Amino acid sequence: MAWWWQALIGLAVGLLVIWAALLVALMVAKPGTAQLKEALRLLPDLLRLLKRLAGDRTLPRGVRIRLGLLLAYLAVPFDVVPDFIPVLGYADDAIIVTLVLRSAVRRAGLDAVRRHWPGSDDGFAALSRLTGLR
Repeated sequence: MAWWWQALIGLAVGLLVIWAALLVALMVAKPGTAQLKEALRLLPDLLRLLKRLAGDRTLPRGVRIRLGLLLAYLAVPFDVVPDFIPVLGYADDAIIVTLVLRSAVRRAGLDAVRRHWPGSDDGFAALSRLTGLR
């Protein structure tokens, strides 16, 4: 067997193992239905926030790149966990958004997120609770 076939098969198996591990982690850390409903309610404001932060030239380039990649991930029609799987299908998006947003806030600062937040103060408080921001 050619070396490139072995590399391709190894890559496919590696990606399958990583996907399975992520699926198990999502099953274990399944968010509560109240948290998931709150996250889904914030989705339109959150998407506008991500777009505004990604376009803010005053933020570090690494932050803008992360946010741009997150927007691309959210725009792609297929996910790590398909959306037809109850609860977990949407939970993977919420978890990925939370992780990237936490990372961006650590680099950019909470003031930048507050400055670009398009929603209400209650929505920002909910965003802070969901992402663990202070």
